[in-house]
Amino acid sequence: MNKHKTIGLDLAKRVFQVCVVDTRRPRVQVNKELKRHQVLDFMRRQPACRVFMEACGGSHYWARQLQALGHTVALISPQFVTPFRKGHKTDANDALAIVEAGLRPDMRFVPLKSVEQQDIQSLHRIRERYIHQRTQLINQVHGLLQEYGIISGRGQKALKQRVWLALEDADNELSMLMRDLIAEQMAELDRLNERIQSLDKRVEQMSRAVMPCRQLLAIEGVGPVVATQLYSALGNGDAFKKGRQASAYLGLTPTQHSSGGIAKIKGIGRTGQISLKAALIRGAHSVINTVGDKQDAKSRWLRSLVARVGKNKAAVALANKTVRTAWAVLHSGQSYCREFNDGSALMVS
Repeated sequence: MNKHKTIGLDLAKRVFQVCVVDTRRPRVQVNKELKRHQVLDFMRRQPACRVFMEACGGSHYWARQLQALGHTVALISPQFVTPFRKGHKTDANDALAIVEAGLRPDMRFVPLKSVEQQDIQSLHRIRERYIHQRTQLINQVHGLLQEYGIISGRGQKALKQRVWLALEDADNELSMLMRDLIAEQMAELDRLNERIQSLDKRVEQMSRAVMPCRQLLAIEGVGPVVATQLYSALGNGDAFKKGRQASAYLGLTPTQHSSGGIAKIKGIGRTGQISLKAALIRGAHSVINTVGDKQDAKSRWLRSLVARVGKNKAAVALANKTVRTAWAVLHSGQSYCREFNDGSALMVS
C-alpha cells in the first residue's frame, strides 16, 4: 500500500469530488469532479492507498467497492469534517477537508458495514417506521374521539374496546361520516399490526440464523431485536479498541464538560443510536425486575447498584455493561460465559 498517498472522496448521487494528496510534501495533486460512472475507473488506476469518505448515504456501498480494489477505506462522521473546511462550502473544499480530517491521529472513524449488517439495519428501520405510524394513528384516534366526548384508556386494547362500543352506541354525537372514518382507522391499525408482526418474525429468524446474533442472545437482557441491532451497529467489533469505546459510540456513557480542572459529568443525553439505546435500557429494566435474590456476582452487583442510585440509573449502567459484554463476544468470537449461584460457569452459544 502506498503510505504517502491519501484520497478524499466527497460522495453524492451523480457528481463526486476526488482529492488526492501526497503527504510527503503536503500538496494537492488532484482535486477534480467525477461523474458517478467514472469513480471506480479512476480508483482502479490509483495505487492501493488510504481513502477517506464522509459517513453518509451510500458510503458503506462505496467503501465495499473500494476495499475490493485493494484500498484501505475509513468513514468519518460529517460533524468531524466541518472544522477542517477552509473557505466557502464547495465540493473541492469538502474533499480536501475530508483528507485533512482523516489524517488526524486521534480521529474516530465509523465502523464499516457488510451487506448482511445493512440488511439487518434496513429491516429495523422499516419496522421502526411502522411502529411510529401505529403510534401516530393511535394518538390521532384518541384526539378525534375526544372531540366528541369519547375517552378511552391507554393502550391498543382499551382503545379498540372503546371504539367499537362508541360505534355501536347510537346516542353519541358520532355522525355516519365519522363512524366510517373511525372504522377505516381501526382497519388500518390492524394492517399495521399484521405488518409489524411479520417483521418481528423476520427479526427472530435473523437472530437465529446469524451466528454472532445467536451468541449475543445468551446475554441477560438481550433479545432478538437488541441482538440484531447490536450486530448491525458493531459488526465484529474490530473498529473499537475496547468495550467502553463501543458503549460511547452507542451513546451510553455520560457526557462530560470540563474546564480549568473542574469536571462536570452529565447524563447520557440523546446522542448515539437512540432506538438501540432505548431497547438496551428496556432490556436492562427487565433484568432488574427479575433479579430477585439471585446470588451470582452480576445479580449482587445489580442489587447494590439499584439500592444506591435507583432503578433508572442502574438500568443505564447495566445497558452500558451489556454493550461492553456484547463487544467482547463479537470481538473475540467466543460464547458468553454465564455464572451461576454456586460459582460455576457455563459457556452459552
